[in-house]
Amino acid sequence: MCEYCGCQALQAIDELTQEHDRVVTLISRVGDAHAGGNVALMAEVAREIAALLGPHTRVEEEGLFPALAADFPEQMAELESEHRRIEAVLAEADGPFLADPTWPQRLIETLALLRDHILKEQDGVFPAALAYLTIEQWEAVEAVRARTDTRISPSP
Repeated sequence: MCEYCGCQALQAIDELTQEHDRVVTLISRVGDAHAGGNVALMAEVAREIAALLGPHTRVEEEGLFPALAADFPEQMAELESEHRRIEAVLAEADGPFLADPTWPQRLIETLALLRDHILKEQDGVFPAALAYLTIEQWEAVEAVRARTDTRISPSP
């Protein structure tokens, strides 16, 4: 995705970007499952996305967003609100999706929101972080990462 500002040279941003890339790959799998009418597979992949986003979101919300909130309070609040909306629909993959005929389409719409959300972070948040965060704030982001043990293995 984004490579123009150099922010991926920082390990914290590189790892968040790798996670975004993995999510985008999984979103594509959900789309394929939806096209094939395979709601059970949609739910399975949605659970994978949720598992990846859980720790990823903690790194953003406990490390990165607070460091930017003083300068960009509305934007950080909007991103956190989007996290909650995305999490709510993904959480339905753990049960009620089979009984709700609207869930597959709501999932597709939510994953479109997630793709846009990722672009906001990569094209806005990450470059802003590169420009605004101090060494201490980057260390705080890394501390959250260490506490959540969110490092991912490469995509298959």
